[in-house]
Amino acid sequence: MKEIRKIIATYDAVDHKKERLALASVVNVEESSYRRIGARMLVSSNGTWVGGISGGCLEGDALKRSNVAIFKNQSSRVVYDTMEDDQNQIGVGLGCNGRLEVLFTPIDPTDENNPIEQLRKIVSLDKASILLKVIEAKETPEFLGVNQIVLEDLSDLNFCDLDVEVLTNAIHETRIKRRPQIISPENNKGQTLKVLVEYLRPETKIIIIGDNYDVLSFVGIAYELGWAIHLVGRKKKMSRNLFAKAKAIYEYEEFDNVPVDEFTAIVLMSHDYNWDKTILPKVLAQNPTYVGMLGPKKRTVKMQKELGNDLLNKIEFFHSPIGLDIGAESPEEIALSIASEIVATFRKREGTPLRHREGPIHERFH
Repeated sequence: MKEIRKIIATYDAVDHKKERLALASVVNVEESSYRRIGARMLVSSNGTWVGGISGGCLEGDALKRSNVAIFKNQSSRVVYDTMEDDQNQIGVGLGCNGRLEVLFTPIDPTDENNPIEQLRKIVSLDKASILLKVIEAKETPEFLGVNQIVLEDLSDLNFCDLDVEVLTNAIHETRIKRRPQIISPENNKGQTLKVLVEYLRPETKIIIIGDNYDVLSFVGIAYELGWAIHLVGRKKKMSRNLFAKAKAIYEYEEFDNVPVDEFTAIVLMSHDYNWDKTILPKVLAQNPTYVGMLGPKKRTVKMQKELGNDLLNKIEFFHSPIGLDIGAESPEEIALSIASEIVATFRKREGTPLRHREGPIHERFH
């Protein structure tokens, strides 16, 4: 979501009378790839861009393809195949060993539903979204690049006159699995289109409870990750830097007013045993995806005994001691450890070294 926000900000800063834009989007991936489906790159006719579709090996060619899309005012789909040892193929020799399909779409700033405006709507929803996008239309090329946000109400679903039942089933499945998929429905004329059903997570919401100096280090890494930062603590103890980076700041007594959803992680960093023990039951009752608490194991065991009912041991989303075991010592290293554990939790990974992982790093798309 951070990349999408950058793309929107760049789009808003462009003088559309002088520059024209195209959006390059990764719409399919096979085998290894540095970026996954949903990676985006906004390209200007002046040669600048923001975002990315690879680790750097494809951006130069993508710049040229984007300018072609701008010049022709027509979407196009390009396949970058680096699985075969073909020296004429972009990316070969860089160790990619994958296949990417990239859609290049010219942006019409006068169109209120152009791809950038669609992304703006998704960001404003502040919840998980589904985006339908036509990524192949051999019989009806005018539909290539057409996209549409899908809201929860599917009663009036109408996308390129495609089979509503097929679309509805794919949307439901994508929401449940939280993974993109590609389908090939037919329209009312019997023509087949290939459609990407993309799942877009909202920003991770991080609630940091505490106001000591180490909060600044954790806020710094959370900010770089593009997380929506909510701070709970004594406002008078917080620096201007924290106020500048936080989406919202609350006093301790206002914790009940902090919104919590399934994309929320909560970290207790107050360094106050009695306060942690008081607020922890309230935190756990919110059922966030992740709760972590600073402190050694013996501190957690003591709190467990005083709270009773074996509360902490029964809750899988509670982490204390907090963070991954990387031998962290400084506030910055501890912040890295905590942030890594949060990412691993949301991605349902163990946080082990990748060299010990059998098979590909990412789940296969198909």
